[in-house]
Amino acid sequence: MEVLFNAAVVITTFVLMEAVSWAMHKYLFHGPLWFIHKTHHQKRHGWLELNDIFSVLFAAIAFLLMYSGHERLSYKFWIGVGISLYGISYFIFHDWFIHNRIRAFKSKNRYLSGVRRAHKIHHKSVERFPSEEFGLWIVSGKYLKKQPSK
Repeated sequence: MEVLFNAAVVITTFVLMEAVSWAMHKYLFHGPLWFIHKTHHQKRHGWLELNDIFSVLFAAIAFLLMYSGHERLSYKFWIGVGISLYGISYFIFHDWFIHNRIRAFKSKNRYLSGVRRAHKIHHKSVERFPSEEFGLWIVSGKYLKKQPSK
């Protein structure tokens, strides 16, 4: 029973991280923290950008939660695991697949292509506003429709 509870905590945390990330991206990153996040909307001049500080922050939070709950493997540990898994998926999907920081893979999968299209629309503007599509895994259905062949 404890294993199921822990798995539920990890899965719930992962799903909630998408909601937290969406809200932070829309209201903080495109709000008062734009001075940091704008580096992600500009042409990159190296492998890192100032915006990567947010990844370091989330990793530190996950580490602190896992450390504080590691002795008894309490819920804090499993929340940290959920945040870490979201961060790993974010790095692989966002940085490798969408932005090609590491040219690892391509896909013609409709869902993956739709998420990539939505993200490209988000980056269409290098300004704070207007902007749309703030999520990573969940995007508007209009981007998931089959695209006409070119």
